[in-house]
Amino acid sequence: MKARAVMVLGTTSGAGKSWLATALCRWYARRGLKVAPFKAQNMSNNARVVPGPDGAMGEIGSAQYFQALAARTRPDVRMNPVLLKPEHDTTSQVVVLGHVRADLALVPWRSRSELLWPFAREALGSLMQENDVVVIEGAGSPAEINLHASDYVNMRTAREANAACVLVTDIDRGGAFAHLFGTYHLLPLDERALIRGFVLNKFRGDAALLAPGPQTLQQLTGVPTLAVLPMWRGHGLPEEDGVFDDSSVGSGTGLTIAIVAYPRISNLDEFQPLRHCAGVRLRWTRTPADLAGATWIVLPGSKHTSGDLAWLREQGLAAEIARHVAAGGRVIGLCGGLQMLGSEMIDPDGIDGKSRGLSLLPLRTRFEAAKLVRHTRARFCVATDPWSSLDGVSFDGYEIRHGRTELATEAADTFVALRNASGDAIGWQRGSVLGLYVHGMFESAEVMRALFGTASRTLNEVFDGLADFIDVHFTPDALLDLIGGTKNHLS
Repeated sequence: MKARAVMVLGTTSGAGKSWLATALCRWYARRGLKVAPFKAQNMSNNARVVPGPDGAMGEIGSAQYFQALAARTRPDVRMNPVLLKPEHDTTSQVVVLGHVRADLALVPWRSRSELLWPFAREALGSLMQENDVVVIEGAGSPAEINLHASDYVNMRTAREANAACVLVTDIDRGGAFAHLFGTYHLLPLDERALIRGFVLNKFRGDAALLAPGPQTLQQLTGVPTLAVLPMWRGHGLPEEDGVFDDSSVGSGTGLTIAIVAYPRISNLDEFQPLRHCAGVRLRWTRTPADLAGATWIVLPGSKHTSGDLAWLREQGLAAEIARHVAAGGRVIGLCGGLQMLGSEMIDPDGIDGKSRGLSLLPLRTRFEAAKLVRHTRARFCVATDPWSSLDGVSFDGYEIRHGRTELATEAADTFVALRNASGDAIGWQRGSVLGLYVHGMFESAEVMRALFGTASRTLNEVFDGLADFIDVHFTPDALLDLIGGTKNHLS
């Protein structure tokens, strides 16, 4: 294998693996190295559209998509060869090398891992052959002893790549030294040998007060602490999993955007630019009370549209959204949210479920077995208020959906609001209600300026900020040492 591999492991989910891996991708890329990210298996409903080896478009987790951009390389499906997209508490859609594998979704968890590992191993091997550095992200913890025998995402991948591993922990949760010590000692001896350093993440306070913790931990394990990373909420990278419930940092109180956080929410990372938009307050909504005072309501994507729509009604949110619209309030539905805004959803093949929509747009959606996965160049053709500022604005986005939608009935007050490069209708407007099939509009500087008069930081600025951050807080030469380099050799 040509490349050196650096792997980011965590003591828990949410320790900071994804953003640290992203920062490493940009840090190594800025030294003129050819870098690629890798995660053998991701479980997330946040996905992006990227090319596959057969030329067809496929899906990978959003985290690896952003890591590839940080590495200044073109994202492809090998970077996340297995993606599990949860549909219910105990079932997930299985995506292998970008494409849905319904047959594998039926295989029990542990048996399925053995079937999936060859795909991940081959993808890793090809990336190692083509690059100087591969930055690998683990999943959860590598020391889940009930799963260790079938876990190919962490130490099996680390052994395959002979990776220099760093183990990161969230010190803000408490018990960080115990987490690091326990994780290390639950690993077999040959796997412990791959752990090259510890990272304490999300620290608040004076790092000098940590002594003698790092020194004692090194005496007990032989592993040094390579970095103490301060708490940094404003780094600008989208969250990988879950909604970011901490307060929006947008300034001003003039515009409050409420995003409905239903159980199977998907593609929530596309809302990150709103979180840092001047004059905007972002609010995650789960109850009718959460909608009080909202200027806009957003119905985001969903991995189980009919189920999330049922939840919407059970919570009393559907009635509150209808009242919001009746009062002239704005509503945006994206992908699954668009489908919910329609009058009905039909499902002859049992893909998602038959359901009656909110009837805020006269649309009918039919779920088809074939998933539509594509990049989309879209152009707004909105002629009426309150969305007229978008008229003529183009942006690049993506579509990932089983639904096919059309007008159920012709309505004089309903207009096509968005078309793709072929002229096909992929969005509709009725008064203050806007339904769109394309993800990514808020990541467009042109759209943000049309809506808010300003644009957020570019992704390149975010990635450079991450790289600068770890450059300051890692011990000198630690990142070069992980790949066996020197300043002279790699600068």
